[in-house]
Formats: sequence, C-alpha cells, structure tokens
Amino acid sequence: MKFVFAYLIAFLLFGFVSFGEEADQQAKFASFREKMQGVRFSGFFTMTGKEIPPMEETYEIKSVQKFGEEDLWIFTARVKYGKKDVVLPMPLPVKWVGEVPVITMKDLAIPGLGTFSAHVVIDGDKYAGTWAHGKVGGHLYGTIEKMNKKGSE
Repeated sequence: MKFVFAYLIAFLLFGFVSFGEEADQQAKFASFREKMQGVRFSGFFTMTGKEIPPMEETYEIKSVQKFGEEDLWIFTARVKYGKKDVVLPMPLPVKWVGEVPVITMKDLAIPGLGTFSAHVVIDGDKYAGTWAHGKVGGHLYGTIEKMNKKGSE
C-alpha cells in the first residue's frame, strides 16, 4: 500500500511539474511571437578576412508563427540582399538558452537568394551572431525595433 501511495504522489508531482513547464514554454513562445511581429532588424554585418568596414543591413519581420512540435518557426520576412528585395516565408529553427532565443540555420536554401547558415542571438531589443553564404561569412549585429503600422519607413 505504501508503494502505491508513493507512486501516486510521484505521478501527481511530476504531472504538475510537466504541466507547469508546458505553461511556461507556451508563455515564452507567445512572448517571442509578439515581440517578433512587425519588427525591423537594423544593423551591420562584417565579412571575415576582408579589410572593409561593417556594412549596413536591414531585415523586416512581418510575422512569426510556431510550426509543429519541434523548434521550427515560420518567419515571413522582407529580405534586402544586394539588388534583391523580396518578402518570403522562411522555416527557421529557434533554440532556447534559458529564456534567450537563438535563431539557427544550417545550409538553408532561400529561393532566389542562395544557401545560408546563421546563428543569431536575440537579446531584448538587440541581436548578434554569425552568418555564412557559401565560402563567405562573418558577424552581424544591431537593434530590433517595432515598425509603424504600414511596415515601412
């Protein structure tokens, strides 16, 4: 009888812990989705091994939506890269280090732009990370701010 009682207590405790963790995770995801809706990443990128100053970059995130049970999120973003300026949905894994989200991608083919890898830490209203496009790569960093309702300047 003692064994059954101990098992029941353990089951209830683990059940509540699991439920609490699930609720915390859902709150974290909802907060991330809200913070990433209608934002502009404005900053700079560098190119490793090149003697040139950091260059400006801008990414506009129109919307972000959790996809499935894994780490995948769909970022609908306006990407300006070279002479290209496109809005497209991109499936990007987001990993969590405690409460800090890290957008991480490895050899992601983006139609019309090429194949990219990146690891970008989101720290409040700042971002920083690394990137690669083929044999070229470097660092990136900047600020994140809400756009006006039209989504443009």
